[in-house]
Amino acid sequence: MIREVLVGVVSGLRSQLGTAAVALTTDAAETSRPAALLASRPATALASVGAVGELVGDKLPRTPSRLAPAGLVPRTLFGGLAAAALAGRRPGGPPPAVAATMGAAGAVGGSFAGAWWRRTAHDRAGTDWPGAVAEDLLALALAWTVCRPARNGQKPSGARGA
Repeated sequence: MIREVLVGVVSGLRSQLGTAAVALTTDAAETSRPAALLASRPATALASVGAVGELVGDKLPRTPSRLAPAGLVPRTLFGGLAAAALAGRRPGGPPPAVAATMGAAGAVGGSFAGAWWRRTAHDRAGTDWPGAVAEDLLALALAWTVCRPARNGQKPSGARGA
């Protein structure tokens, strides 16, 4: 269940990115209900646009704290959804409710860790831009690591074009 926790952490860092990563690497014909819903064309487009928008919007000075209920609740929900969908892509994965719980917990942890990182970066650099960009890169790398195709050259069950 490490992958489910980590995709939750991605959602804690950038709320939309976990669901976008899973959606973009999941086949719409997937048998798991969370995975199939997330991989639909409209959901994939919405998650992708949301992820790109958040990568930009996160840098704006008026962006509210991710730790406020308006920021933390969606991150937690997106983390749970991404984890349930990710778990449903592989046979023998954890049940969706367990995966969603693990993803939600990862999202809360990622939210607090990201807020700490940004505060620390701001204190050291006088601005949080370097910290924000580093956090973006970490979130993107983590999303790729968790959702990427198998190393043996074959696409995992559920990957687009499999």
